[in-house]
Amino acid sequence: MDTAPTDVRPPASRPAAMRFIMLTVLLDMVAIGLIIPVLPALVGSFTSNQTEQAEAYRLVTLAFGAANFVCSPLLGALSDRFGRRPVLLIGMTGLAISFFTTALATALWMLIAVRVLSGAVQANAAVANAYAADISSPEDRAKNFGLLGAMFGLGFMLGPVLGGLLGAIDIHLPFYVAGCLAVLNGLYGYFVLPESLTADKRSAFNWSKASPLSAFRALNALQGLGPLVAILALSGLAQFTLHTTWVLYTQMKFGWGPLENGFSLFAVGLMSVIVQGGLMGRLTGYFGVPRLAVWGLVSSACCFLAWGLAPEGWMMYAVIGFNVLGFAAQSSMQSLISNAADASNQGQTMGAVAAVNSLMAAIAPLVGPSLLVWVGHLPKGDWRIGAPYYLCAALQATAALLVWQHVRRQPRFSDTSASASTR
Repeated sequence: MDTAPTDVRPPASRPAAMRFIMLTVLLDMVAIGLIIPVLPALVGSFTSNQTEQAEAYRLVTLAFGAANFVCSPLLGALSDRFGRRPVLLIGMTGLAISFFTTALATALWMLIAVRVLSGAVQANAAVANAYAADISSPEDRAKNFGLLGAMFGLGFMLGPVLGGLLGAIDIHLPFYVAGCLAVLNGLYGYFVLPESLTADKRSAFNWSKASPLSAFRALNALQGLGPLVAILALSGLAQFTLHTTWVLYTQMKFGWGPLENGFSLFAVGLMSVIVQGGLMGRLTGYFGVPRLAVWGLVSSACCFLAWGLAPEGWMMYAVIGFNVLGFAAQSSMQSLISNAADASNQGQTMGAVAAVNSLMAAIAPLVGPSLLVWVGHLPKGDWRIGAPYYLCAALQATAALLVWQHVRRQPRFSDTSASASTR
């Protein structure tokens, strides 16, 4: 499958490779973003009331998260052995199949089965992060992870708006369009995307190291960064609770539909692009990477609390605009972890990071939608409907406290990260 010649030049001489992987991630996230505003409605087409819809949506998102949890470290380890490019191409192909099959689903069990496939192949995020680590010097990793984060944000900016517009026509249409984009991305990857991992940096594949538990142990052993596993878990659970409840929450509290949710997610994506694509270098230069992670988590905690308390829909946009530092926290933590891993294990390391996130993605549907089921009988505008976001605020505040304690115990990481970001 991998027909591209191996590029043996050092990462610093391959700036075009970063542009290639950024475009790959952008197309991937536009396709994924397309379905966000309409997936709850599609699930609802197989149920008879709002409570059943929330429960079915919980099962659908749980299926996706569980598959992603198992497969993220596996695909990361495979990319360490065979290279990033072939694994990315397999993921793009599977994603296209999953989108088309979702559009054709005629029963809830079919939808759940397809989301298992989608979760398995969407571990592409781990491989994309490993690709960026391959072509980045240690001092540039926070910036390049920020650029990838900006592509994620841009995809979420464009995808949900388009998905909302298409979903207003037919709830199946966004899935067909997403499938076509995934096919386009696969063709682009096959003919254009170069390999980033040279043969001398590849490592043997070991099934025992490709399991999520092994990946966690390896991540926990990285140069004193073990506490970041718990921090990633807490922050990830908050973020995935947001993902699994945003559309249902705004529907229940403000009466929003696919179009309104599409525009709100456009605002989230826009802020992500502005911060991670334009401000990340300045923020890391001013705060240093570890301190930026702390303040980013504090900002996110405040914003989750404000989202839960917001009595009017327009306030959701104001809170999104306020959360500048929050959009930089994840890239900062990824940079710390990536810099602690050696070049031959970036795929496994990023796979472990993705596995932490995937585990939280599997747990989040058991938490967020369950809380919405509990408050589903309340009238629109009731502050108690924000229960999932009060929990998220507590999770982010706890994560911020743990990072702060970690930074105090590991001053060398703070000093190194701060100086590297200004070079």
